[in-house]
Amino acid sequence: MTAPFDYFVVFAEMRTGSNFLESNLNAFEDIECHGEAFNPHFIGYPNRTELLGLTQAERDADPARLIAAIRAQSQGIGGFRFFHDHDPRVLDLVLADPRCGKIILTRNPLDSYVSWKIAQATGQWKLTNVKRRRDSKVTFDGVEFEQHIARLQEFQILLLNRLQQSGQTAFYLDYEDLQSVAVMNGLARYLGSAARVESLETSLKKQNPSPITDKVSNVEDMERILGGLDPFNLSRTPNFEPRRGAAVPGFVAAATAPLLYMPVRSGPEADVRRWLADLDGVAEDALPTALSQKALRQWMRRKAGHRRFTVLRHPVARAHAAFCAKILFDAPGAYHDIRRSLRKLYKLPIPEDGPDHTYDGAAHRAAFVAFLGFLKANLAGQTAIRVDAHWATQASVIEGMAQFGTPDIILREEEMPDTLGLLARQVGYTDPPMPPRPAKDQPFALAEIYDSELERLAREVYRRDYTLFGFTAWK
Repeated sequence: MTAPFDYFVVFAEMRTGSNFLESNLNAFEDIECHGEAFNPHFIGYPNRTELLGLTQAERDADPARLIAAIRAQSQGIGGFRFFHDHDPRVLDLVLADPRCGKIILTRNPLDSYVSWKIAQATGQWKLTNVKRRRDSKVTFDGVEFEQHIARLQEFQILLLNRLQQSGQTAFYLDYEDLQSVAVMNGLARYLGSAARVESLETSLKKQNPSPITDKVSNVEDMERILGGLDPFNLSRTPNFEPRRGAAVPGFVAAATAPLLYMPVRSGPEADVRRWLADLDGVAEDALPTALSQKALRQWMRRKAGHRRFTVLRHPVARAHAAFCAKILFDAPGAYHDIRRSLRKLYKLPIPEDGPDHTYDGAAHRAAFVAFLGFLKANLAGQTAIRVDAHWATQASVIEGMAQFGTPDIILREEEMPDTLGLLARQVGYTDPPMPPRPAKDQPFALAEIYDSELERLAREVYRRDYTLFGFTAWK
């Protein structure tokens, strides 16, 4: 009898029970799961240098080689765990392959979010001995939770749609299903395993068994924020509606004016927020943001005649801003894992602990050139690292916004002094403030290193933005 699959993938996220699921899969004598085989920051498991004879560099150069090795070298049917921020090239390969068994593991997003916060606070990501369990109460952050749900929705809906379009189906598991021997045996049967188990793996222990209310320090705030969400079934993310990839929680409304700012990351976000606050004479933290789609639609209904706008930044300036804010400094707000991978795997010439007195303009230019080289490969789908919103093409960001609603005004950063004032007057403000002067990037402004070569490299990376939006040279 022909086996139904040649290999399998477990689609999951952090704190959904994927380690426990892997332990139970590996308890079957003819199933072998190889961890996070395509995590962009390690191969299989932290501190491993290779998997099935392939190094991380070899895997990144050709991820299909590792898939082939998993198919050929595993004990029985082999597979791996895959999260939303793993190598996107692999996602396309496995979703298009009907010989790959798909397992989709989900968990109530509130539980996974709180578990993730506790793991961050305690540094304990696995538990094998209950005597070593670390406790911590965490603060529920509404903005962060909304972003957490948005990421889950976007990825799960992507999986659902791709499987529907290709006529495939997946084996769905919820976190609670992992405690069922019958379900584990059913999963083994789905994968074509002839083996069965009598009991579950016991080496991993549940880390946070108490109720959610005992794990969160601001329970009343959490309940109030959750009360504003749509009443959908949080534990079954494949059925989430509406389908979105618009990054709605990042939109910023004016405090009083009928204006909605739809930011492009690494654009002049701080300047526009400051202008919106000054327009109504309020502090920036009074600007409504982190809105759910339901709340934003209510705002739009209340604000008849509202205007939605976004601001483009020149591609080379935006890439430089993203580099300085997210990669160059090893500081809060930076992408620490991506930074580490860029230094280690892509040889980005930046200091391990961030710039010091020896880091001069020439070093900064060389590092930015290397970053542009990475971006070219990243946007072309040739790296294992996600295409982040801070450096994705502005065209693709605006296309994502359109899943909720397109901005009716798209302006350039250099047009802000005139166009923002005109926009304010259109909604009834006779004496609008000027937007603030943009702060220069640190430790060097783009103007200090810019030349025609940087312009050429940026144009190669962002050819689509240059073409669609008509950008000319920055200077």
